[in-house]
Amino acid sequence: MGSAPASFEYCFTKEHPLLYKYLKEAPINKVCWGDVIHWMWPLFTENWGSWRSEELNLCACPFTDPVTGLPTWYDRASSPKLLYGFSKEIVECPDYWPSSVRVCGFWFLPNSWQYSCKQCGELSAFLLDANNRLCASHIGMQAFMDAANSTPPIFVGLSSVASMGFLKNPEAFLRVLQTVLHTTTYRFVLFTAGYEPLDTAIRVMAPGTSSVLTQRVITQYGISIFDGKLFCFSGMVPYKYLFPRCLAAIHHGGSGSTAAALHAGIPQILCPFMLDQFYWAERMFWLGVAPEPLKRNHLVPDNADETSIKEAAEALSQAIQYALSPRVKECAKEIAERISVEDGVSEAVKNLKEEMELF
Repeated sequence: MGSAPASFEYCFTKEHPLLYKYLKEAPINKVCWGDVIHWMWPLFTENWGSWRSEELNLCACPFTDPVTGLPTWYDRASSPKLLYGFSKEIVECPDYWPSSVRVCGFWFLPNSWQYSCKQCGELSAFLLDANNRLCASHIGMQAFMDAANSTPPIFVGLSSVASMGFLKNPEAFLRVLQTVLHTTTYRFVLFTAGYEPLDTAIRVMAPGTSSVLTQRVITQYGISIFDGKLFCFSGMVPYKYLFPRCLAAIHHGGSGSTAAALHAGIPQILCPFMLDQFYWAERMFWLGVAPEPLKRNHLVPDNADETSIKEAAEALSQAIQYALSPRVKECAKEIAERISVEDGVSEAVKNLKEEMELF
């Protein structure tokens, strides 16, 4: 079978050698996730805006007119080329953006890079039918996703928002899902993003998982709970494999999850927690591919009392029913067809090559 590409550098050198040479030689600073958390996110808080206005006598938002609040692009020097990884079909692009802005379409990593399982990644990279199956170690997930005589499951995933402190009571979150499953015919596949308190809560609710070996198997390969209607997995599987097999996607409103669901042509139920997640949640509702955004306590209630769980489950059930209506499903398919012709990465590479020719 061979082995999967050894690194991003190997793949990038092979696919785009000129661009790789440019990026290697250009003085580009490397930014890690810790830098983003420390420096970028505080810039979007209310405290930062008030500090700018009260202490520095500046407008709360940079690069805006303090009186009108409008962007002051006309006051700034000519900006370098700016590439955006989203689609014009989805995001409205204001007329005041400078001509150096390029909207390329959504950017996606190659499938083989997105598996936490090496064997699944190798299948995706080297087998023609890799998108239709996982490796033998993940036969449990494969069987759950493609179960005969069952409706496709609904995806549930909150990505990294749990580890940021937004999932204070994992047991309550699971009980909301359990209540919905007991009162409907749905099935859920839950990605825990490796958040240990949530994984622990799942192991507690799963029968016969007291041994260390059994717990390790759960972490690596997933497990079904709640009478086999909820499959929980802590690893990574590309949304391109997963979403076309799902009825809908319940997620936090991150740009990547939103884009993947749009490309898959499935309805979405969004529960935003911070930053641009609120924009994507409202935008999906406006486009007609999702119900109104869920309130946080309708998906991740802080309290596990019966009243809180019941109210949250009712709100989630209503949102799912709305999302699975014929009108929303048809709208999701129609938008998927419109953006299917876009190749955001290739468009970005083309723009970078054009920029390189100017030097």
